[in-house]
Amino acid sequence: MTKRTYEKDAVFIEQADDLEDLVKDKRLNWRSSPSKAIRRQRRYKKRLINELLRYDDYKGF
Repeated sequence: MTKRTYEKDAVFIEQADDLEDLVKDKRLNWRSSPSKAIRRQRRYKKRLINELLRYDDYKGF
């Protein structure tokens, strides 16, 4: 089973392609429809992007 995606994992993102590799749906086979899985992935990606922006503001970049 893949590990859950957390906001603190945003520090591992260096390029945009890393976002696709980092966000994994732990319950992919349990979702009732593919559209719900896609929606969940989009939500996790948005949370990680917001965390990246917050991290950049903190670092002063």
